[in-house]
Amino acid sequence: MDQLALLFVLLLGAVVSVPLGDRFGLPSPVLMTLLGIVLAVLDFVPNVDIPPDLILPALLPPLLYAAVRRTSWRQFTANKRPIFLLAVALVFVTTAVVAAVAHSIVPGLPIAAAVALGALVAPPDPVAATAVAGQLGLPRRLVSILEGEGLFNDVTAIVLYHVAIAAAISGSFSVQGAALDFLLSAVVAVAVGLGLGWAANRLMDSLGDPTLQISLTLLVPYASYVLAEELHGSGVLAVLTTALFLAEYANNADDVMTRLAGHTFWNIVDTLVTGVAFGLIGLELHNAIRTASGRWGEMLGWAAAIVGVVVFVRLLWLLPATWLTKRLHAKRDLDEDIPTSSRETVVMWWAGMRGVASVALALAIPLETENGGPFPNRDEMIFIAFGVIMVTLVVQGLSLPWLVRKLGVQADTDSEKEFEKSLAVRAAKAAKRRLRELGETEDLSDELTEQLLRRAFDIGYRISPDLGEDERREAHEQRAQRIKLVRRVQAEMLSAARHEVLAARSEAGANPEVVDRVLRHLDVRSLK
Repeated sequence: MDQLALLFVLLLGAVVSVPLGDRFGLPSPVLMTLLGIVLAVLDFVPNVDIPPDLILPALLPPLLYAAVRRTSWRQFTANKRPIFLLAVALVFVTTAVVAAVAHSIVPGLPIAAAVALGALVAPPDPVAATAVAGQLGLPRRLVSILEGEGLFNDVTAIVLYHVAIAAAISGSFSVQGAALDFLLSAVVAVAVGLGLGWAANRLMDSLGDPTLQISLTLLVPYASYVLAEELHGSGVLAVLTTALFLAEYANNADDVMTRLAGHTFWNIVDTLVTGVAFGLIGLELHNAIRTASGRWGEMLGWAAAIVGVVVFVRLLWLLPATWLTKRLHAKRDLDEDIPTSSRETVVMWWAGMRGVASVALALAIPLETENGGPFPNRDEMIFIAFGVIMVTLVVQGLSLPWLVRKLGVQADTDSEKEFEKSLAVRAAKAAKRRLRELGETEDLSDELTEQLLRRAFDIGYRISPDLGEDERREAHEQRAQRIKLVRRVQAEMLSAARHEVLAARSEAGANPEVVDRVLRHLDVRSLK
């Protein structure tokens, strides 16, 4: 098997792992990691040969962009306190404690290298957290916090990592210099993210065609990441800023085709890239086995110690952090999402799985220092990092569904239905209001106006069937049954039309472009 065949196996696994995960109640990223582990122990599967400095730029931008599309800037600003405590403060604390423990137990490990190890194992993976939270039906407040933590903790960890690596290579470290680098990295990233977001938004308006607009959304995250890194900023923060800007300002309510096609396109990208990323994590077992050759007992002990530190520091931090957030939570902070019970705090603790960023940072540790000597304890650092990733991702990922069921933590479907109902009312009222405005300028008969008013009610009813009084709802249900019958018959008619047009594609003298154009017209008509 060569590298290309291995890539196709991972892509196929990414597709298959989604229905398998749904069927067995397991996160698909964890299943892909297990697939990678199985492939890694097979003799005929080659070792992955990807330059470490390409892993983050290749995988992280589309994954972050896809994750941001599911949230909003308003959600982040509302949850700034819990996100800061988890994505910034907890990363610093975890890095410090891991560095102290690693420096004391690994012989010859310099403090700068220990800090780099702490930084690369500190951030929980945003993709794993989002995928797991979405599949387990957790309360929206927990999903919001996990998404915010996962998206922003990489920014903190990656900057800390680069500062520590620079200190380990050069042999010198300045607290003021590191703080300044951290600040400048954030400023440059935000500036690049906003600038590219604004430019991409203007360019989308001029492109017009949905295919070109969606193609641009695939290029923009990469451009944002690379440009920020070239200017010594945080590529991760730049991608987040760009994605949040476009999510806020690049939405045209009437651009239906772009929105539907874009949603499908990014679901595909998210599924495939996530599968490949976590499959590569499992395949890194090759490197771990080679690194630990002859020293299994010693290195497994170090890895177990750091795993314990990473897991329990998160718990010991979450308990007071959750208490503090509740104390600071005021009546005016209605939109702030906080855990409401100790059970939810336990779920947040156990959902702290490491993943793509940790693997990429571990493999990106330089081979040499500035004076030409080998980077201190590089093999040991990579093995420890791999141990942390495997335990947190596989063990916690596989047991998290059981823990959620055992604790009875689940989404508040009643509040979601109420919110859905309020949106349905607003949508129906907006449609009726526009109808009255058009009635003043258009020549609408009473019969047509009454028919359109019923359709305005239908808009809200189709979103939330609980709308309306019982009698009116019963009448609407009868009308809906008739509409369903008409649509079913119409669907059969359109299906016959599509089969006939498609059959013409293989006839002699048929122009396939014309056939495809007619077929697209019928497809669009079928969506209405």
